[in-house]
Amino acid sequence: MTTTTLAIPTRSKAADLIELVKPRMNMLVLGTTMVGFHMAANWPSDAVRLPGALVGTALCAAGAAVLNQVIERRRDAEMVRTRNRPLPGLRIHASEALGYGLGLSMAGVSVLQFMVNPVTAILAAATILSYVLIYTPLKPRTSWNTLVGAFPGALPPLMGWTAARGQIEWGGIALLLILFAWQIPHFMAIAILYRKDYAAAGFKMLPVVDNAKLAATGRHINMFSIATLAASAVPFFMGMSGIVYLASAVLLGLGYCLIGLKCARDGSRQNARKLFVYSIIYLPVLLTVLMFDRI
Repeated sequence: MTTTTLAIPTRSKAADLIELVKPRMNMLVLGTTMVGFHMAANWPSDAVRLPGALVGTALCAAGAAVLNQVIERRRDAEMVRTRNRPLPGLRIHASEALGYGLGLSMAGVSVLQFMVNPVTAILAAATILSYVLIYTPLKPRTSWNTLVGAFPGALPPLMGWTAARGQIEWGGIALLLILFAWQIPHFMAIAILYRKDYAAAGFKMLPVVDNAKLAATGRHINMFSIATLAASAVPFFMGMSGIVYLASAVLLGLGYCLIGLKCARDGSRQNARKLFVYSIIYLPVLLTVLMFDRI
């Protein structure tokens, strides 16, 4: 009697390399870079620099994501949601990923240097270094890591702005402020949802080290959702956008504050999930209206 052996398909190396660069997360990076470029550009004369800006930024974001996972691979192995990533899953060797991440990062900075301008290349290098060498090592050491990590997370729209203008200006800083403030409630919601996972890995996210009622976490959510509303109005008062954008920013921002307030009150997973979902809808809608109502 013969037996039939079923072949179990294995994940391809290419799929693992793609997963390492976190393509979904980096779509947000590219989107906010595009917003910064659009708001600063003189169309169509500046359009020639857009492809280099997007390619260079994508490579830098990909490299930073890989290097972050190299450093955190052992802690990722302790979390349910990350233990099957290529590095903790032992499908990619750490040395190989290190070379991959460094190569992507250097390629990205080089593209920005030679196809865009030195200012944008410097900002990209600062983003990678602060994300990998400051934010990542702080995660198991202090709950302030989220505030520190919000800085490199907020730089892409400023990079888009400098890609078009070649210099740092207040308009680009205004976009940075929106991204910085928005990230805190967004990541606090994620940290509430994955509180046990973060604790198991030894990450000192604020909800992990906070008291049972998540009082400090709630204060951060409330404070930064209000800050997001305030920051979102700045482009109007700087003359970057019109009344349609201002009305949209106020309505969207009030929604962010109200949903954030509900989450801050009880710290429940249910309200944290609502805040997370609203946050990922809020930002692209706000920035899309800003682009269309540009003055």
